[in-house]
Amino acid sequence: MTEQVPFTDVYVDDDIVERVVETLESRRYVKGPRVQELERQFAETCGTAHAVGVSSGTAALHLSMKAAGIGPGDSVLVPAHTFFATVSPVLELGAEPVFVDVNPQTYTMSGTDLARKASKADNPQAVVPVHLYGQPAAMHAVWSVADAHDLTVFEDSCQAHGATYRGERTGSLGDVGCFSFYPSKNMTVAGDGGMLVTDDDELARTARQLRNHGRDADGNHVRLGLNHRLNEVSAAAGLEQLSHLADWNADRAAAAARYRENLGDVPEVELPVERDNGTHVYHLFVVQVPDRDDLQLYLEEQGIQTGIHYDPPVHLTPAMQKELSERPTLPETERICSRILSLPMHPRITDAEIDRVSDAIRRYYE
Repeated sequence: MTEQVPFTDVYVDDDIVERVVETLESRRYVKGPRVQELERQFAETCGTAHAVGVSSGTAALHLSMKAAGIGPGDSVLVPAHTFFATVSPVLELGAEPVFVDVNPQTYTMSGTDLARKASKADNPQAVVPVHLYGQPAAMHAVWSVADAHDLTVFEDSCQAHGATYRGERTGSLGDVGCFSFYPSKNMTVAGDGGMLVTDDDELARTARQLRNHGRDADGNHVRLGLNHRLNEVSAAAGLEQLSHLADWNADRAAAAARYRENLGDVPEVELPVERDNGTHVYHLFVVQVPDRDDLQLYLEEQGIQTGIHYDPPVHLTPAMQKELSERPTLPETERICSRILSLPMHPRITDAEIDRVSDAIRRYYE
């Protein structure tokens, strides 16, 4: 039987296991020093004043928006080409998502469509640029629209740990940055987990209360909140993972460069674009092809795992269909959703595996 080329790989070494075992033996599982240390190091990595560890990337987005006062009657500008969790917190808070089309080369929010949709939205209060697949969004366009309409900028950085835009780290480019530590991300915490980062003292304080049943530093329940804490065992794994992040991102970039070298002259394959003013950290390596489903089936038969991110787009999912009064106009988003295919990508992918994937794609199109 042919050995598979895995789509992703979650790295666990002896140092991670040792940190986790030490934490288990400490008997301190919540609200302890490891979460605090991960918050300190992650804020330093992002270049922000605060980092608040939470239970997931979704929680980071939800608590950030809630802490900033997003609620009924507000409009929040979001892309539809993203994971559903970018949008679901908006709905959970009673606000209205206003869907913005994407640039079909970078897959991130179109500045032109953002300006158009913001000018037409009812009571726009926020925008959520998504640094998708590891590619920073065009933040200069986001800033321009946000300044014109006085919008709060929530960066969805859940796929862009360590990416940069104009020399600044993602997460530090808006009012709040939100990260996911889901196991397939560029760094993880051996399970679900998330982080929000900000320079806003009041927002950070409120988010810390909201993640812990609305309690203040003295233990008083000063607002309504639930349990969205990051636990100590997860933080222990996250500290070790964070120490590898820069090296792993470099390995992902090297893998992407080899894919480009191998597939650059295959006309049917549209490769991902890198911004001149940013760094792509390749959470995913996403190509566009004219016959995505057939190619995916062929690669599967060759023992090569692939993924699709995302089809259908958020505005066409069954859940969202129940929420929308009319279908938004998103021609580029809808055009690319049948063309996108995510190839195997992780820091430990070998040159031989990349060559095998590339050779299979070449054979398919010969």
